[in-house]
Amino acid sequence: MEHFFIASLPPVSPDDVRAAVRAWASEHWDPDLTLVAWRRLLVASGWAAPSWPERWHGRGLPAWSDEAANGELIAAGAVGAPVGSGMWLAAPTIVAHGPDATRERYLEPTLTGEQTWCQLFSEPGAGSDLAGLTTTAELDGDEWVVNGQKVWNTSAHHADLGMLMARTDWSASKHRGLTYFVLPMHQAGVEVRPLRQMNNHSSFNEVFLTDARIPRDAVVGEVGDGWRAALTTLAFERRFGGMARPSYASGPSRVLAEARREADEHFATYRWYPQRAGRADLVVERAHAARVDDDPVIRQEIARLLSMQSVSRWTADRARAALTLGRTPGPEGSIGKLAASLVAKQAAHVHSMIAGADGMLTGPDSPLGGVIAEVLVSVPAVSIAGGTDEIQRNILGEKALGLPREPGPGREVPFRDLPRNGI
Repeated sequence: MEHFFIASLPPVSPDDVRAAVRAWASEHWDPDLTLVAWRRLLVASGWAAPSWPERWHGRGLPAWSDEAANGELIAAGAVGAPVGSGMWLAAPTIVAHGPDATRERYLEPTLTGEQTWCQLFSEPGAGSDLAGLTTTAELDGDEWVVNGQKVWNTSAHHADLGMLMARTDWSASKHRGLTYFVLPMHQAGVEVRPLRQMNNHSSFNEVFLTDARIPRDAVVGEVGDGWRAALTTLAFERRFGGMARPSYASGPSRVLAEARREADEHFATYRWYPQRAGRADLVVERAHAARVDDDPVIRQEIARLLSMQSVSRWTADRARAALTLGRTPGPEGSIGKLAASLVAKQAAHVHSMIAGADGMLTGPDSPLGGVIAEVLVSVPAVSIAGGTDEIQRNILGEKALGLPREPGPGREVPFRDLPRNGI
């Protein structure tokens, strides 16, 4: 692989970063390369993830530099880092927690898009209470043997690797007996089954693990300390859950064609997410079309929705400002997640007021060809996915406001002695 000189005095402002990326892209962009070959050049330059340490393919710049560099690459007609949970969740967690052997093995192929990821956290009996998971990993020589079940796993049907949380010590307390693994998905012990949702989409899977095998050193963080790494992943999930699709340049280009296919495959899973968010952008137009825009009650509810939406947007701006300052994800993630849920529910409420009983109809003659009906059955998901509304309130109460913890068994009680699944 060709390596490029990385200046010892890196740029320190967004304008400097954009100018440096623009200059590098103008010299090295080659639309006739394969996507992987282009990204290998990009990784070697340090501009694929400039906020990462230089040792791990970055430039040691502030956290805001990733977005600035990627935006400049897109503006130059080139391609940046891959989309998806590998780049947004797995890689930053591995950078933060290591160990070095894991960083060496997984970071570069994640940056080039050669390895794709899915998240294997939730279980049928451990969703909101993630630390109550019962999937087990037992050491057998140079491998861990994994047994259990995971659920709500986006992209598990085509991912190469899984971010797996499993219990490695039943005698430790609930949060301390967990380990964060990198699970190879393409093996006989991993069975992926799609789930059909009530909005008729199939974005998620359930994953059954039967004597699945993991290399002994394929661990993120340390054995028994997986909860700390998992919290990092969850914090990034709440912040990056709404990442936008890159707008690649048009025209003939092998790199761009492959990047579009990559994005098409990834974002096809999320095509119903605008409806999950409530489609607040449609309410004013729908009120005019239904001739209820002069109804004082409906007008008040629309005003309430638009106000909530503005406050949510300001919260997101705070989170971006924190990122710009190089801070790790904080309570803004939980605030934003809870705000998004409240906005979505209010939007669904307004849509139902405007459409009335017709909002339950689907088909070409229904409101917006069934979009409103899809909103109504999709919105409940936003209050559950990525941590329920109740969990977000607990996080904010305990971590941000310093309120007492909810009553429950002592945190030092061995997990094997705790009641599980109502038993």
